[in-house]
Amino acid sequence: MKIRDYAVLVSILMIVVMMVIPLPPLLLDILILINISLAMTILLVAMNTKEALQFSIFPTLLLLTTLFRLGLNVSTTRSILTNQTGGEVIETFGSFVVGGSAIIGILVFLILVIIQFLVITKGSERVAEVAARFTLDSMPGKQMSIDADLGAGMISDMEAKNRREKVSQEADFYGAMDGASKFVKGDAIAGIIITIINIIGGLLIGVMVHGLPVGEAASLFTLLSIGDGLVSQIPALLISTAMGIVVTRAVSDGNLGSDIIKQLFAYPKMMYVVAGTLMMIAFLTPINPFLILPVAGVIAFAAYRMQKALNEEEKSEKEAVSGDGKEIEAMKSPESVIDLLHVDAIEFEFGYGLIPIADKNQGGDLLDRVIMIRRQLAMELGIVVPVIRIRDNIQLRPNEYIIKIKGNRVAAGEIMLDHYLAMSPGIDDDSIEGIETIEPAFGMPALWVNDSMKEDAEMAGYAIVDPPSVVSTHLTEVIKRHAHELIGRQEVKSLIENMREASPAVVEELIPNLMTIGEVQKVLMKLLKEKVSIRNLLIILETLADYSSQTKDTDVLTEYVRRSLSRQITLQYAPQNEALKVITAGASVEKKFAESVHRSDQGNYLSIDPETSQLIFQKISEQAAQLQQTGVQPILLTSPAIRIYMRQFIEGFAPDLPVLSYNELEPNIEIQSVGVVNISGGVNV
Repeated sequence: MKIRDYAVLVSILMIVVMMVIPLPPLLLDILILINISLAMTILLVAMNTKEALQFSIFPTLLLLTTLFRLGLNVSTTRSILTNQTGGEVIETFGSFVVGGSAIIGILVFLILVIIQFLVITKGSERVAEVAARFTLDSMPGKQMSIDADLGAGMISDMEAKNRREKVSQEADFYGAMDGASKFVKGDAIAGIIITIINIIGGLLIGVMVHGLPVGEAASLFTLLSIGDGLVSQIPALLISTAMGIVVTRAVSDGNLGSDIIKQLFAYPKMMYVVAGTLMMIAFLTPINPFLILPVAGVIAFAAYRMQKALNEEEKSEKEAVSGDGKEIEAMKSPESVIDLLHVDAIEFEFGYGLIPIADKNQGGDLLDRVIMIRRQLAMELGIVVPVIRIRDNIQLRPNEYIIKIKGNRVAAGEIMLDHYLAMSPGIDDDSIEGIETIEPAFGMPALWVNDSMKEDAEMAGYAIVDPPSVVSTHLTEVIKRHAHELIGRQEVKSLIENMREASPAVVEELIPNLMTIGEVQKVLMKLLKEKVSIRNLLIILETLADYSSQTKDTDVLTEYVRRSLSRQITLQYAPQNEALKVITAGASVEKKFAESVHRSDQGNYLSIDPETSQLIFQKISEQAAQLQQTGVQPILLTSPAIRIYMRQFIEGFAPDLPVLSYNELEPNIEIQSVGVVNISGGVNV
């Protein structure tokens, strides 16, 4: 703990001590002046805060200052009744401020208490209570808004955390203010009771103990008690006013003084009306005109100066507008709709029946899942997935959702929120009843089962998936399938600039001397299209730097990169170094493809007659289907020379079928050929 922390602790303990130990009048004077100064400081700070949370310590400070005043009351009461004096400050307030009249002092004291108790404290208490209630009621909406902005990528995790903390702090602050206002209310009541006790007790002690006449005792102790009450209630009134300012303060760009000047005198012409009304009172009533006319003149002069300043400000604004005439005309032109042409990279739209999966107040966690999807894909694919726009669409069926990539619908699905998706283990159980459907991510047959059937389906070996997981899995697979469409030149430039910080040598060698950003983008797109991660960007750029001086063909360069990523590709399809089961392109297919490659100035292309193409399609499809039935992912293995052309060939009918070459697999991996595709000899197994 620091010295200032100890100072605060000691000060709080001394408040309790001075209630027990008698204090000399000089020390009481100093403490009373500190009390008044502290109250004025709190009031000025409250006037200069822009929002309530800037003075978040106020409820606790209100309790401590109230305790301090009550401690002073106890000490001054003891001094007055014991020594017939409360110090110079109290005597001054009792004689000079109220003119030495006990009756005037009592009336002034009662007026201060009434103002504080019935006006300021009562109003502040009500405002604090309503503010606390409204703040608590609005918390769910504010939290949902923060989650929506975070899910849409409009704010960062740190900003979302700060906003959540601010919402929580606002609720705690106004709740504390609602309770702290009771301290001020009790302080006002205690001030009245203590003053009455001082007057009555002082009269009795003055007569019975000090032997003073009744009149002298009444005058002395009444004035001292009134002085004590005034020095206590004036700081209390200042702090009550500060409390009212804090709880009624709306968020603005300036402090209270600047806001009052700016808003109260925003209409100078109205001040001429006020000045004219005062002049009418001066001439139409018996009031001395020389009292009213100077005030009216000052108000009129102030209105003139403010109107002049306002006209100059409007003139400067008009000049600025005229200087920007060309921009305004441009805004009026048809080109001004250019901002409306923006297309989001990824959009997720859903019907109104699926709102609960996105509404956090209803238990929805879609926004959190989207954040995890973006992080997961960044780790798997090595790209920064663009912001996913999530919105409801009343044109869709209640339980329907669609996924768009760059404004185009690429996938859709329909889920039932009150059911679970049950996917068969391969052998259907007739006892499991549900609504037949197709799992949207992988196209597998499934059932929507209710809660009562869920446990039976799990016992039967069905894989049970809740609706939000179905949606997030589908969204993840769609983004993976279209990842190559999401990486443009700007995204590639950002990746390269990030790599430049870690490995500047390879970037400076490659770009722009050997390749452009666009050429690197084409290579990365080809890799992502075949679900090859580009996270190891350093190896990719180094390979391009090695071979781009030999060829500019991005297809060939992609093959070189795949060869450099052989360990990554091998682990992708054989993560545990187990045997890799593949379908092999036979010698006849290899020969046919090699003979069908034609070279031109625009690049190489494959040309095979339709009958042969249909036959190869059929052979590959049969082999892939047989392998899928055994639960193994089919992989087509070819020689390096024809891999790229084989991939182009099957892309139209089997885009998810991986095509690998021998050079892309590590030498230590065991390869088991479960089928060979030939043209003349049929299918060899």
